[in-house]
Amino acid sequence: MPVMSGKRAFLELLKQEGVDLMFGNPGTTELPLMDAFAVERDIRYVLGLQEAALMAMADGYAQASGRLAVLNLHVAPGLGNAMGMLYDALKAGSPILVTAGQQDLQFLVTEPVLSADLPTLARPFVKWAAEVHRVEDLPRYVHRAVKTALAPPTGPVFLSLPGDILKNDADIDLLGPTRVAPRLRGDAEAVAAAAELLAQAKRPVIIAGDAVSQSRAHAELVELAELIGAPVYVEFVPSTASFPATHPLYRGAMLRTQPGVRAVLDQHDVLFSVGGDLFTLSLPSAVDPMPPNLPLIHLDNDPWEIGKNYPAKVGIYGDPKATLPEITAALREKMSSGARGLARERLKTASDAARAERDALRAKARAMADQVPVQALALLEAIGAMLPKNAVVIEEILSSAPGARSMIDSEDEKSFFGLRGGGIGWGLPAAIGAKLAQPDRPVVALVGDGSAMYTVQALWTAAHDKIAVVFVIFNNTSYRILKQRLLAMRGLAEQADTFVGMELTNPAIDFVGLANSLGVAAARATTVKQATDLIAKGLNSNAPMLIDVALDRSFKPA
Repeated sequence: MPVMSGKRAFLELLKQEGVDLMFGNPGTTELPLMDAFAVERDIRYVLGLQEAALMAMADGYAQASGRLAVLNLHVAPGLGNAMGMLYDALKAGSPILVTAGQQDLQFLVTEPVLSADLPTLARPFVKWAAEVHRVEDLPRYVHRAVKTALAPPTGPVFLSLPGDILKNDADIDLLGPTRVAPRLRGDAEAVAAAAELLAQAKRPVIIAGDAVSQSRAHAELVELAELIGAPVYVEFVPSTASFPATHPLYRGAMLRTQPGVRAVLDQHDVLFSVGGDLFTLSLPSAVDPMPPNLPLIHLDNDPWEIGKNYPAKVGIYGDPKATLPEITAALREKMSSGARGLARERLKTASDAARAERDALRAKARAMADQVPVQALALLEAIGAMLPKNAVVIEEILSSAPGARSMIDSEDEKSFFGLRGGGIGWGLPAAIGAKLAQPDRPVVALVGDGSAMYTVQALWTAAHDKIAVVFVIFNNTSYRILKQRLLAMRGLAEQADTFVGMELTNPAIDFVGLANSLGVAAARATTVKQATDLIAKGLNSNAPMLIDVALDRSFKPA
């Protein structure tokens, strides 16, 4: 076994695992690692100026690449700063190895400055957490962490790296990587039972979740949906494009309220959830979103999700790409000629309804195109019309989001990403990670002004590393989504028409000046045409650019 330092061994282990990029913000406990980077040529170090921004960059990279992302933080405060975005990464199932420097082991007993029990701090938001206590054990810990992050269901893991572990030399056996094959096929009896229910259904409906896109199963789900003529809705808070938005059976998301969901599901006699979230909602309601006695078929690669909130008549633990073809094959055998005819009729009816709904929404958006201040729906439609076919969209626009996934086409599994966990500030830096993951595709970030201010430091990384993302700020100078929800409460704020702590005015935030100060070219748009012209300029510039769009500030129902 070769004698080497922990710092050198750590980088060699990452290279064994296929890592060629690390995000980080160093401190004193990371100095041994940064010393090793002085002569490292195979792993690129991407510096960020704040840990929350870095965490979201790593998240965006992991989601857009499907590969492991690696992030190195500094002791307890660094990990603490990243925790909100780590929560988002957990909910999105992003495979990330998060590491943090720790004080030297022999020094920890004195409770030195910046120290803490780092694995315990990280554990609620990761699949697995540990601290390395011997240099010789470093390979086993790193390989175990990476295997766990990439094993389905994927997710972040954490390792605490004490300074002396990185500094010390030892005889180290680097061992080798392990991968858990992801294509778990569902139980044959459960597959047959699911096919029987779907073959007999008169009004089936499908909810598609992130597991579909994560397993690259668009084609497999399309084939099944077309066979039974079922409309496909996406889960409430999707990270990904879980079904092609241009497909005639695509219906987007249901209204994100319990009554809204119930109104849709009451029309159907079987619900097939393919990795779908049943149901993530923001506020309680007296109405249960799931109709009583609606048969549920639940396929997921995470057994925890199956039947978590509603009992599944058929629960299938399996990978969508591996399992959907088996369900489809069984369906073809079980469906009578009459059932096939009814499915064709459903396919036409559902396709016509989806097309009419989308055409009406586009017409509504285009009718607003000349309004000033800019209407969010009109801006989304115009952006969708002008983006290249291979564009990747990162969306975190909250109150401006309705219609986004209908107005902007997302035809492949890596074309559209949204905020899953709900911790705002994700979108702007996630777009940087997505561009690093997919450098040959144009990347556009649609970000609310309130969200952008949580992680605006990420613009410096885009400028410093010349990462060509177009950032579009949907600027309504407020936390408008909070105003909308407070208004809906029909309480004192509505009566007084006073919404405390929700205005981003006096002074207004100068996003153009702020972006310029961090090295990013920027401009302000007050019309839809100005905005799309600037976006086109940004896409052609091969450099990061920010466009601040002045939106209509109204939040009360018309």
